[in-house]
Amino acid sequence: MSAPKKRVLFLCTHNSARSQMAEGLVRQLGGDRFDAYSAGTEATRVRPLAIQAMAELGIDISAQESKTLERYLDQPFDAVITVCDDANESCPLFLGAKERLHWSFPDPSRASGSQEQQLTIYRQVRDGLRERIERELIQ
Repeated sequence: MSAPKKRVLFLCTHNSARSQMAEGLVRQLGGDRFDAYSAGTEATRVRPLAIQAMAELGIDISAQESKTLERYLDQPFDAVITVCDDANESCPLFLGAKERLHWSFPDPSRASGSQEQQLTIYRQVRDGLRERIERELIQ
């Protein structure tokens, strides 16, 4: 009998880049051991550069959608992880969460410069998320 899947929720402000990339990474790296979700304190859209940065790793997040965290407030999670400081400060108490973590990552959507320069920032955040996920979740 296999162990139950670990449920992980990633939160950031707009659910447009960091939390979306983290969700996609856990789905890919964790395989059938995890159910990954993401949400924001407000919903916007998944950023095209986040989709592009993930596609470079062979991970398709183009069908993911931006959602607000209210959808998940009454659900149980093994871990709720905020990936931006604003969400960490405004995140409500998740009574069903076994563990609450905060990983501070810069907002790649605030990057300036050419599209290639902005994409470089998305890649850096993606790679930082991947490293944390591999070290702290997918052991």
